[in-house]
Amino acid sequence: MPHLALYTFGVLKSPLADPAPLTRELHDSGEAIYRKISQHPGYLARAEAADGDRGTHFDLDWGPWGEFAVPIWYGKGRTVETTALAATLSLWTDLGSAFDAIYTGLHREALNRRYDWFEQATEHPLHVLWWVADGVIPTWQEGVSRLEHLHGHDSAPHAFTFRRSFDPDGTPTRIKGAGPQSDRVR
Repeated sequence: MPHLALYTFGVLKSPLADPAPLTRELHDSGEAIYRKISQHPGYLARAEAADGDRGTHFDLDWGPWGEFAVPIWYGKGRTVETTALAATLSLWTDLGSAFDAIYTGLHREALNRRYDWFEQATEHPLHVLWWVADGVIPTWQEGVSRLEHLHGHDSAPHAFTFRRSFDPDGTPTRIKGAGPQSDRVR
């Protein structure tokens, strides 16, 4: 049975290393959000660095998730002091489970704060979904490639959003509650 891959990418207003209270709030809330999402029905796995958080996203060993990559439009730093991004890559059993996990609970509360943390002047998509065969681990590069493809094209079975989604066989489908803001996932 195919699984759903979800890649999210956002550019932060300030680097992750910034000691300002808003940046600390985002960073500190992340672990609780990941813990809660990992308990959600339909959640399978997420990209986690094999060597913990020693270094920047770009320096870490992501194991089967591949080398960390970012979209071509990311123009901020790549060092510990300058990296200003939030990215996730995860696997789900189905669209409904992923949508529910993103738009309820702690993650929903974080989405309500996104304007505090993330740059908003963007015409780029903030998430992309696609189906993978059972046993396949998507890579960061694949997520970036599909996000960039989505930026240049409309939603299609190859790369789609919650609002304009597809079943594993490529048939368009709707998720109950997926309105216009659903394409703005962080």
